[in-house]
Amino acid sequence: MNIRSVPLTAWIGMAGIAIAVIAAAFAPWLAPYGENQVVGSPWEVASKAFPLGLDNLGRDLLSRMIYGARMTLFVSFCATILAFSLGVIFSFVAAVMRGIVDMGLSRLNDLMMSIPTLIFALIVLAALPQNLFVLIVVMAVLDSTRVFRLGRALAVDIAVMDFVEAARLRGEKTLWIVFREILPNAMTPLLAEFGLRLAFAVLFISTLSFLGLGIQPPTADWGGMVKDNKDGIIFGVSAALVPGAAIAALTISINLVVDWLLKRTSSLKGGRGG
Repeated sequence: MNIRSVPLTAWIGMAGIAIAVIAAAFAPWLAPYGENQVVGSPWEVASKAFPLGLDNLGRDLLSRMIYGARMTLFVSFCATILAFSLGVIFSFVAAVMRGIVDMGLSRLNDLMMSIPTLIFALIVLAALPQNLFVLIVVMAVLDSTRVFRLGRALAVDIAVMDFVEAARLRGEKTLWIVFREILPNAMTPLLAEFGLRLAFAVLFISTLSFLGLGIQPPTADWGGMVKDNKDGIIFGVSAALVPGAAIAALTISINLVVDWLLKRTSSLKGGRGG
């Protein structure tokens, strides 16, 4: 890849993602105060000591933003990784095995996709224990249905190519064909989809936290911070707008990088040549 061919928008997106990742990785060293440390009066305005002001409990908003990046990115990334693992494996197996396996997995996927995602997540999370593991699994299972749809479409096209047929004639097993023949040639569109799913996961976890069924307080995350400080908007306090702007900025940054990846994808060849 020629660095000079990378457009400015992609660089802006990568810079936005890098800032969020650095903040998440080095939160204890970058944050001027503790995650839940009360340092002043509620909704105190921005000052030299508190560049973004204080939240509804008197905690430094900048410190909470930095710690919130860690939890928001961690949950979003873990859920996206798990969703892709489930969606890609099942979709590729369905496309390779065909027949009743393909029909059964496809109809189950259609059933899951017919249920509104947010409503389904709220019902499940309200019934199950509220912890990070359950939250990540629920998000991943719901998001894997979208990955399954794309993965199957890619795998069906690749599975009829000559090199896949040659692998079948050699007697290769299903998992060999999935991981050694189909996956490398579908990598580029899957990477682009990974970015879209990650952006969706950031919005989804923020929505769940805002509704009270995501990351639970006092742990900082951007969606929960919007919820905690939303009443300040009535009094002209912008504490809720800062995490909201961070969510929007991160989502836009991811989309800018994904748009660049999609423009570079002119065929299904993403790894080994066909």
